[in-house]
Amino acid sequence: MAAVRALVAPRLAAASAFAPLHAPAPRAALHSSAPRPRARVALVLSGCGVYDGTELHEASAVLVHLSRGGAEVQIFAPDVPQMHVIDHTKGQPSESETRNVLTESARIARGKITDLARLSAADHDAAIFPGGFGAAKNLSTFAVDGKDCRVHKDVERVLKEFHEAGKPIGLCCIAPVLAAKVLRGVEVTVGHEQEEGGKWPYAGTAEAIKALGAKHCVKGVTEAHVDQKNKVVTTPAFMCETALHHIHDGIGAMVKKVDRQAGQVLWPPGRAGVEPLADGSQPVPCGPQGSGEEGTPNPSGE
Repeated sequence: MAAVRALVAPRLAAASAFAPLHAPAPRAALHSSAPRPRARVALVLSGCGVYDGTELHEASAVLVHLSRGGAEVQIFAPDVPQMHVIDHTKGQPSESETRNVLTESARIARGKITDLARLSAADHDAAIFPGGFGAAKNLSTFAVDGKDCRVHKDVERVLKEFHEAGKPIGLCCIAPVLAAKVLRGVEVTVGHEQEEGGKWPYAGTAEAIKALGAKHCVKGVTEAHVDQKNKVVTTPAFMCETALHHIHDGIGAMVKKVDRQAGQVLWPPGRAGVEPLADGSQPVPCGPQGSGEEGTPNPSGE
């Protein structure tokens, strides 16, 4: 061992002599930018319950994804009577019962809700409308009048305000018909255009959307379509008969895209110290399912 140490020692000494030449350079200061402000999102409900109000799973999924993204959410609903009340155990109207849309929506909002008449686009960065038949019965008359429907005056006002301000609007399930009616020529999706053996039971809605003058884009349930020009983001949700987690994933794709569109408003290019959220990719044209929008493309619609 003494002989080995004698051989190695000179080499170690030589290496240590050059050590200062290889000392690590001082670490560069990390790039810092202004903290990202929380997106302020208005969530518009239409009651409580899929057949006569907001679809609860969709509203919950929107809230979960917004919470995960750090958004500041304020919930709204119109202070009007429901079109009717459906007994959800039978799927039939309860003739002797009446309910209020704002009061029922407060169940989902855990009491923290505001009259839709007080919603102003100036106070928010984005608006999201979950589905459920309430969108077609209480926020509009689409369930009764189809392409000849009327949209509640405050819903129409809110959609136009956000659109004119260049702020994104998210809609899922049947709610895209609201944008199709109010925003001329908008691109939306409600899923597929054929029922495909019952997998897409509301596929006929796509034709009504076209009759309203909008463009329908075929998308799978886990996808979200972005109309880049109008900043409208839509996803099929429960327009498809599928497992709940697929609905949740599609709504997550919609919320993510809404947040990204809101980021372009909050952090425009050129603002000092802040990177824009846009990923620099080219807009994906309205096209067949799986054409590249956010989500998990799945040719089966699942």
